Amino acid sequence: MSITTRQRLLEKVGLQHPHPELITAPLFQDHKSFFLSSDKVQVKYEMLRSHIVDGLKVTAAAEQHGFSRAAFYLVKAAFNDAGMQGLLDEPRGRRGPVKFTAESLGFLAAAEPHLSGAQISLEISRRFGIDLHRRTIERARK
Repeated sequence: MSITTRQRLLEKVGLQHPHPELITAPLFQDHKSFFLSSDKVQVKYEMLRSHIVDGLKVTAAAEQHGFSRAAFYLVKAAFNDAGMQGLLDEPRGRRGPVKFTAESLGFLAAAEPHLSGAQISLEISRRFGIDLHRRTIERARK
């Protein structure tokens, strides 16, 4: 597969490194036909490998791969939790369906208008066992 095709595919699936120009790691400079600085998953993996296998300090490994030290720890935690799949970015948007049920929506519709989203959230949790954030309640009221 050509580098151009690979870059197009990475762009299509949203796996491009946001700042490939910041990558200074030698592998990405010396072996550009295999190590592609715009491949975010490969860059994350090599960042972890450079620290764990090569013994590079966290700050240096992160910097050489275009990430912050804080991002390094997030990548490491995701990898420890889910392996290679953890190196993929989380999908954007809602993580799951809204937890409203017909009963909780009925309660919300009948709730006193002066009650805050936090108060209603607590009452829904108590009555129906559903934990909803106050902002979810407030958005549903509009």
